[in-house]
Amino acid sequence: MTALHSVPQRVKSRQPVEYQQRWLRTLRSHRVIAVIRAETVEIGLNMAVAAAEGGIHLLEITWNSYQPVALLQAIQKALPHCTVGVGTILTEENLRVAIATGAQFCFSPHTSLDLLNHGRTVHIPTVSGAMTPTEILTAWEAGATSVKVFPIKAFGGATYLECLQGPMGHIPLIPSGGVTVENAADLLAAGATAVGISSGLFEDGHVRHQDWRGIQQRAVQLLKSIDSMTLAAEFKSFNKEPVDHAQFK
Repeated sequence: MTALHSVPQRVKSRQPVEYQQRWLRTLRSHRVIAVIRAETVEIGLNMAVAAAEGGIHLLEITWNSYQPVALLQAIQKALPHCTVGVGTILTEENLRVAIATGAQFCFSPHTSLDLLNHGRTVHIPTVSGAMTPTEILTAWEAGATSVKVFPIKAFGGATYLECLQGPMGHIPLIPSGGVTVENAADLLAAGATAVGISSGLFEDGHVRHQDWRGIQQRAVQLLKSIDSMTLAAEFKSFNKEPVDHAQFK
């Protein structure tokens, strides 16, 4: 019988390297990633500009958009102050092309060792998609810079994310697939490092009618709800601190 103390123990956490730490600081600063999937370069560019004018400066271009290379280039040129990356990356070749075009981060809907290894080699933040606790931990231990919890709406939203915090609170999670203007703050309060929002921000009616002002206003509304949540949390934390009444005498 094998002695318990002789069984190899798996590493439960790791210290991100410099480029990964920069990515985590960026996530914690911005909290929201606007996910753009567009049928034309012009529409995608207008979506990006509307989100940026509403205050969202982390932009993800999905690789199944129309002409994603041209769209990525157009957004980089129009919005140099934004951090622009790619999503829905399925193969290493997709990632190579995206990086050559100037992508600053990469999201995939699944966990691929090839993508993670390539991202680590060229020092680009690479975010793997996962759903179950086993998948999330596997992605993190394989080297994901953070983990995309996708699709969050299929597993109960904020309640599911909150349940993950006990055993996996050390892993930076980014819920996507079901994030809305109305529930984003709840997901962040439940432990998300940031959220990825697509149709919840870019409503079909607004895009179809080219109501870019409407999208901008939704971005503003989203960020206000997050700011309100943050202020409420800080106020609650402040009230928990013991008061030294002697200082008032």
